[in-house]
Amino acid sequence: MPTHIRAALGAALVAPLLLAGCADNTSSTTTVDAKQVSAKIPEKVDPDTTITVGAPDTQVALKLSGQLDKLPFKVKWANISGGPQCSEAFRAHSLDVCSAAEIPSIHAHWTGLDTKLVAAKFRKDPLKHPTYEIGIAPGADIDTLKDLRGKKIAYSPGQAQGALVLRILAKAGLTKDDVELVELPSTGDVYPSALGNGQVDAAPLGGVNIKRYPAKYGKDGAKTIQHGLRDDPGHLWVPTESVEDPQKAAAIKEFVKYWARAAEWADKHPDEWIAGWYVKDQGLTRADGEYLVKGVGHPDIPADWTSAVARQQKTVDLLAKETGKKTFDAEVLFDLRYESVAADALKSGAGEGT
Repeated sequence: MPTHIRAALGAALVAPLLLAGCADNTSSTTTVDAKQVSAKIPEKVDPDTTITVGAPDTQVALKLSGQLDKLPFKVKWANISGGPQCSEAFRAHSLDVCSAAEIPSIHAHWTGLDTKLVAAKFRKDPLKHPTYEIGIAPGADIDTLKDLRGKKIAYSPGQAQGALVLRILAKAGLTKDDVELVELPSTGDVYPSALGNGQVDAAPLGGVNIKRYPAKYGKDGAKTIQHGLRDDPGHLWVPTESVEDPQKAAAIKEFVKYWARAAEWADKHPDEWIAGWYVKDQGLTRADGEYLVKGVGHPDIPADWTSAVARQQKTVDLLAKETGKKTFDAEVLFDLRYESVAADALKSGAGEGT
């Protein structure tokens, strides 16, 4: 079965689970007592060590760049990524590494799931290359952020899109009480469809939906507007129990290096990346792939996480204020032993592929 068909079927099957997962996590009131892991990571990884990784794009980039067979440990690849799927897998002790934005780790902390961020990636010129734009429904009469007052907005708690909605409202001088938040999963074309049929007035749209939504509904008055906020964090996210295991911690350290090189390779080889990932794996058209590559911009992988932690703290404080949760020190979400690993790997240049 082609990958894009599998993905569509998967989205249909996963959507109810995401709703159930979000509902379950939101109802929990247990906040994890997170602490930093301080044990030194072994210099070498045992080649028999196995970690399970949910980062499909990295898997493809490693294969295309010829690096996949160079990993000095064993990997079981899981075709999942993002907060809801990965947090459920973490709870089931069936996943060691996941690709996710910044919000899932915050949500996990508030729901008793002990996790760490072990890699951080942003976008150069993030305001020029935003991850999301705000989709506006036909006839919604929204031209600026302040026009969101009194409107119905698609909202996915525990995910990047949900936090972005709260940040957008804060920028506009509004709170969630000034609008109607409509809880919907942000998978597939749920948000574009909800906008097109008038279920919501506004929704954060990402990826190819930024292009497709106005193309499909523009004749009726649909459009997108910019929000003017940074929305670019990307992380490798792990359960703390995995980095507390010395050999898994060593394997994860090596994986972080390959993850960084894979991101750099994809940036430097756009034609191969479009053909191998967007077209062959994701089932998109060449034009869609070119649009997405142009919109992503170049990766920024910092060696110092000071700014990343500070941005994370602002998000923690905002979410705490808007959801009634207790704020906490965002630094506990980061495993600082990995702070410079990805950036150092890019400096060394070893194994970056051709």
